[in-house]
Amino acid sequence: MNPELWPAPAKINLFLHIIGRREDGYHLLQTAFQFLDIADELEFSLRDDKLIKRQASYDDVPEDNDLVVRAAHMLREYSNTPFGVDIKINKILPMGGGLGGGSSDAATTLVALNCLLALGLSVDELAGIGLKLGADVPVFVRGHAAWAEGVGEKLTKIEPPEDWYLLVIPKCQVATADVFGSDDLTRNTPAITIRDFLAGAGHNDCEFVVRGSYPDVAEVLDYLSQRYETRMTGTGACVFARFENQELAAKAAAGLPSEWQSVVTKGHNRSFLSERLGRA
Repeated sequence: MNPELWPAPAKINLFLHIIGRREDGYHLLQTAFQFLDIADELEFSLRDDKLIKRQASYDDVPEDNDLVVRAAHMLREYSNTPFGVDIKINKILPMGGGLGGGSSDAATTLVALNCLLALGLSVDELAGIGLKLGADVPVFVRGHAAWAEGVGEKLTKIEPPEDWYLLVIPKCQVATADVFGSDDLTRNTPAITIRDFLAGAGHNDCEFVVRGSYPDVAEVLDYLSQRYETRMTGTGACVFARFENQELAAKAAAGLPSEWQSVVTKGHNRSFLSERLGRA
């Protein structure tokens, strides 16, 4: 990767259980995050006029609503540092795919600007800012595979196997709010432990809802699950199958219907962003 570019890596949810709901409507969950070796790319150029501007390879998200722009504004307010910046985003991760692209872009913005501006904020401070942007942002700030509870903000480092994955990307975007707002969503799955998960327990409670509303995702799930260990990541739409090595994953990819978009990718317990910063 170009040294001027900052990676915003994808994540997958190795499982996702909804175990309850708070009085304020937020869902209580258990999940496990692992990073992939595919990523958006961001470039930051400091400005003298104190403006925060976005240049992006997409235009369907208004600039003022973009998590990247919001992250920069929140960092400026928190640090009381009147900086300006141009943020160039090369969007590689699909939107609405359950890979956390928007949250990852926001986290990389916080981490990169903290470094480039020598603000000296701690990882805990950056994660706290990130949580105000979304429950997934702190895991990208911290950059280590994690077990998550609460609304996703209570993180514990884990070391799941760094397997290879065949990731299939259906031609649709799943609206997270619609999934969590569905009357068909299971909200009382019994809690499990990290030991249970590492021994093979876990599923994705959101799959049933997404199957009913997004036939493209249902088709991929049906096809892959007949052949491999298969799961949807997050609230969708992307679906992954797990393999012991790259060769098996590539062989499975070669057998997919020709019109499907897919990528063979490796799981990582430390994200590319974390590795760039030299974190353990």
